[in-house]
Amino acid sequence: MAEVALDFGIQRALEKLGIQQINEGSSTGKNFFSSGEIISSYSPVDGALIAKVKSSSQDDYEKVMATATEAFEVWRAVTAPQRGEVVRQFGEKLRELKEPLGKLVSYEMGKSYQEGLGEVQEMIDICDFAVGLSRQLHGLTMHSERPGHRMYEQYHPLGVVGIISAFNFPVAVWAWNTALAWVCGDVCVWKPSEKTPLCGIACQNIAAEVFAANNMPEGISCLINGDYRVGEFMSHDKRIPLISATGSIRMGKIVAQAVAARLGKSLLELGGNNAIIVTPEADIKMTVIGAVFGAVGTAGQRCTSTRRLIIHESVYDQVKAALVDAYQQLRIGNPLDENNHIGPLIDKDAVVNYQKALNAVVEQGGTILVEGGTLHGEGYESGCYVKPAIVEAVNSMEIVQHETFAPVLYLLKYKGGVTNAIAIQNDVVQGLSSAIMTSNLREAEKFLSASGSDCGIANVNIGTSGAEIGGAFGGEKETGGGRESGSDAWKIYMRRQTNTINYTEDLPLAQGIKFDL
Repeated sequence: MAEVALDFGIQRALEKLGIQQINEGSSTGKNFFSSGEIISSYSPVDGALIAKVKSSSQDDYEKVMATATEAFEVWRAVTAPQRGEVVRQFGEKLRELKEPLGKLVSYEMGKSYQEGLGEVQEMIDICDFAVGLSRQLHGLTMHSERPGHRMYEQYHPLGVVGIISAFNFPVAVWAWNTALAWVCGDVCVWKPSEKTPLCGIACQNIAAEVFAANNMPEGISCLINGDYRVGEFMSHDKRIPLISATGSIRMGKIVAQAVAARLGKSLLELGGNNAIIVTPEADIKMTVIGAVFGAVGTAGQRCTSTRRLIIHESVYDQVKAALVDAYQQLRIGNPLDENNHIGPLIDKDAVVNYQKALNAVVEQGGTILVEGGTLHGEGYESGCYVKPAIVEAVNSMEIVQHETFAPVLYLLKYKGGVTNAIAIQNDVVQGLSSAIMTSNLREAEKFLSASGSDCGIANVNIGTSGAEIGGAFGGEKETGGGRESGSDAWKIYMRRQTNTINYTEDLPLAQGIKFDL
């Protein structure tokens, strides 16, 4: 790739985040040790080489795991509110560094600067949530059938939590897992995507500084950079009771099988094929805003991106015309320029997959309404910029059944009542996010009922994309069934224990069993 000079603003951001030209790929805090291959991080924005990272070898991995295991012995004995105080400080540090970290997310991944800032805000929000949670890691108290006995449940730290994250949210998903795991008393070993390794190093630098300031063991937060082989180390490691993995369905099935083979626990956040149902009673203006942002935000590279628009025949032409008009107004370019709506895809491989999807649309009988294609010329030198496309299709087409991680929106027509639309929506293997646009209370309630959407997320009059940390995030079917972030998602990071205390001088047995000596 041609030499491209780094923008001064990016250089300043890297300096604030402690990013050097050469960074080691394994870290347990202030100590770095790696001996693996070099990973070069090129920005999809302009093709510039940001920095190089050394990946982790098997020996490096063993050093990290030994340090993490040792740190767990100390961290689990720290009280939960004290752990929460450390997480609070981490959140404050993120507030201080929100601008440079958001800029790095935008530049290394390619999402808009506003989305980069929003991702860091998600990290801050989950830290706030975790701090409150640190004082309410509650169990239940039950009445015992035996006189003079008390029975209750409590939760204990699980151990080393392994986190495998994807490029599209290079910092937020790690924070969802880590902030909760930390207040639960766990330590974390993180393998970020090899496509966004510098975001991982930046976060590790921030965490390491906070833990050092609190005289805590450096192994509470660990980083290992590398490709799928590092993920295999983690998936097969019995010292890691929980693997949280975000990525493709294919990857998730590999991880799940490896973890299940050793009877470990896995938290999987995999593919989405998300749909918005548009009924005759939908607010069209609201629908267009939600659909366009859902389809083109992050250049269609969110797991919650809107892939399918299921539109009633009576409003189909109206919605189609409004969407086509809206797409003509989209501005594509450098995501650090806040005048632009859409940045690049993550790399040239993603561009190839995008083009293959559009070719498959034509081969399978779909009609392209808004032409896609790759952008070239000034401002598009990286070769990663594409035009969002709109396609008329039917749900049974093979390409529609698959998740294309790019800005391709499929328009699907339905007839009859909302039950027919729900059936179309559910007729895919993925089950992450869903939405309905309607002013009809009966339609909305049907959509949210047990016979409605089969997704983990079901929204009314908002799009499929964008989740608040207060609610548990995740999906069903081949999306993996995992839940992260808010609600009671914290429980997966802990082990549950049932306790019974006998405060009498007798020993009665349960179920009235007699055993006299």
